[in-house]
Amino acid sequence: MFEEYDEYRNKIREFALKEFTEDVAADYDRKEAYPDELRKKSLSLGIVDMQNPAKVMIGIEELCRVDAGLGIALTTPYFGSEVIMLFGNDAQKAILEDVYKGKYILGLGVTEPSGGSDVAGLKTTAKKQGNKYILNGSKMFITNGSIADYLVVLARTSEDSNPHHGLSTFLVNTKLKGFKANKLVDKLGVRATNTAELQFNNIELSEDDLIGEEGKGFYYIMMFFNISRIYVAAQSLGIARGAFDKIKSYIKENNIKDEESMFRLSDVGTRIEATRQMTYNAATYLFEFKPKPELTSMAKAYGSETAVYAAESAMEILGDHSAYEDVQRIFRNAKIMEIWEGTSEIEKLVIARYILKGE
Repeated sequence: MFEEYDEYRNKIREFALKEFTEDVAADYDRKEAYPDELRKKSLSLGIVDMQNPAKVMIGIEELCRVDAGLGIALTTPYFGSEVIMLFGNDAQKAILEDVYKGKYILGLGVTEPSGGSDVAGLKTTAKKQGNKYILNGSKMFITNGSIADYLVVLARTSEDSNPHHGLSTFLVNTKLKGFKANKLVDKLGVRATNTAELQFNNIELSEDDLIGEEGKGFYYIMMFFNISRIYVAAQSLGIARGAFDKIKSYIKENNIKDEESMFRLSDVGTRIEATRQMTYNAATYLFEFKPKPELTSMAKAYGSETAVYAAESAMEILGDHSAYEDVQRIFRNAKIMEIWEGTSEIEKLVIARYILKGE
């Protein structure tokens, strides 16, 4: 079902090769600056089409193939949009339309300082007082945290014996009194993206800021992760392909024929093909509204390991040339793939649970 997007894929590839030059990518990486001008340019050219999830996945893959830091930075202004699209009210969806147009930047606030994988154990609260909710707490490692105009925030609205219950999602305007964001610096990779620690101090939210039903937030976020993990698998696939491009070019240019290099080239190519099949197979189910979380987790977990393996292989095969900044950046960008949107360990637990539930 994805062959019909070949023309779009070529368009993304041409854009990335033209705009993500080594000088540009290295500069944003060193400065840890968000590439807002590139974001605006990509919008004007229709590079990211959030109305079409297949195009989003393909766009992510091709952008990250050239440079993951810039590629992810251009596709995260819409982070969390699926929660609003699926469960938001009319006013929230109107804001989402402006996000799609580039007027606003969106972010998602789930991870907390006390832990990222234990979503149900979060400590941020939104207590009901009359017709308002009072939001207090903090979030950590939040993409777009200090540049977002709005954030989809998960908070506890009630206590329940089942920790999965009592969580709700809110659309929070970052200009509200009591909001503070501290940009995080010196990250290992994807430095062109914006990452921040957030603090909520008695922020007053209206009932209209609640996304969907109260108490359903955990399930909304799990549904979101099932979508976003496909995109992370596409990020990993793009990074792995970018590393593979470096390896192939180096072997060809230097006429390398030793068996060890041939074996490694073969292994990387095979893992990339397996990642591609897993990712696109899982995406087919998801985009036809028949998601299979175990397939999504397989693609995300295996894809992230493939990205790291391909990056490590590029470092080893290129030898002294791996000291070049572009190769190092590929390796640094690959490592985050095993962590965000669910660590590899969490993904494997999901996979195991579904295997045991099956016949």
